[in-house]
Amino acid sequence: MIDNFPASEAAAVDIVRDHYNATRRLAILGGNTRAGFGSEIAVSARLRSSGLSGIVSYEPREMVMTARAGTPLLDIEAALDEHGQMMSFEPMDHRPLMGTSGVPTIGGVFAANVSGPRRLLAGAARDSLLGLRFINGRGELIKAGGRVMKNVTGLDLARLLAGSYGTLGFVTEVTFRAPPRPKTEATLVVGDLDDAGAAKAMAHAMAQSVEVSGAAHLPPSVRHAFLGGRLPETSATVLRLEGMAHSVEVRLKKLSESMSKFGPTSFIEMGSSRQLWREIRDVIPFADGTSRPVWRVSVAPSAGPELVAAVRLEASVDAFYDWQGGLVWMRMEADAEAEAERLRGCIKAVGGGHATLMRASGAVRAGLQPFQPVGPAVAELSRRIKEKLDPSGIFNPGRMAGEW
Repeated sequence: MIDNFPASEAAAVDIVRDHYNATRRLAILGGNTRAGFGSEIAVSARLRSSGLSGIVSYEPREMVMTARAGTPLLDIEAALDEHGQMMSFEPMDHRPLMGTSGVPTIGGVFAANVSGPRRLLAGAARDSLLGLRFINGRGELIKAGGRVMKNVTGLDLARLLAGSYGTLGFVTEVTFRAPPRPKTEATLVVGDLDDAGAAKAMAHAMAQSVEVSGAAHLPPSVRHAFLGGRLPETSATVLRLEGMAHSVEVRLKKLSESMSKFGPTSFIEMGSSRQLWREIRDVIPFADGTSRPVWRVSVAPSAGPELVAAVRLEASVDAFYDWQGGLVWMRMEADAEAEAERLRGCIKAVGGGHATLMRASGAVRAGLQPFQPVGPAVAELSRRIKEKLDPSGIFNPGRMAGEW
């Protein structure tokens, strides 16, 4: 396996162009912290962004940063923290779940559209992305929004690249919004709710004028993994509030009074609250050092409990809920092939959604479709976009167009 670490966009262009001319497959990588995601398809070479590192420009007053794709996420966060700013979409660190090492990069975050618990309020990573530079499958350097692509006019290329997992281009630079970091935060805990009751409680909380920035339900089977087991003995439905100290105090009181009808309430202060939401973000209950299949499922928030209950009729499932229940993390024990078919059938039955196999052994991934199948119209549109941006199909063959 040949690893390429270009130190400039020009060098990366030459590498891609050589592979395009020879029709050779090329794996696109950042810090490789999501290794093991997608199907395993052999390639002879990898193109890595880690040589393209550094913050290009940062205007704290404008709340905008531009950085090269291989810049470590820690460097980005340190620079933003110095000026009291943040990435509002709260990107997940996949290393605990995937059992990988490596260094997360800012380009990888946007290429995979990595978003955390605050997504329900602040949007996904792509919603903070203002622009990017990338190299398409012909070896052409493109600035999103700055060059009109034939037959792709009208598409927002920056948003299109975000979440494409390197199937459409090699990202070299990103520009994104960096809003102020909240001065403080606190979490309200509602105890002793089953999954269905928690869904109703979270919906009620989101309807209040208190600006909940995180809403998750942690059933008894996973509760012990959070905060060293210091959550309620039964279940914990957790609701985060952020902002100025006085505002958080007032809103927390209002929310507590409103939620007391659902179950006993308690509070988690800032230090422990931040730890809790990092653990929710990074799916800590399933970061168990195994390759047991873990699925990331997106459905309507009200459908989450129904989906889990349906899957449990025929399989052993551990699950918890983020994004007010719109994101369900599931770890299964049964035969993986049967799991996938059953899970996607249940998703269809509850009104539709998406299921992505995040972690499994290589043998399991080789025999499964890890991404949610799409309908004919979407598949055709995806094929046409892929054909324009990567006509020879050399980029990341294990993550096919139409599976974004």
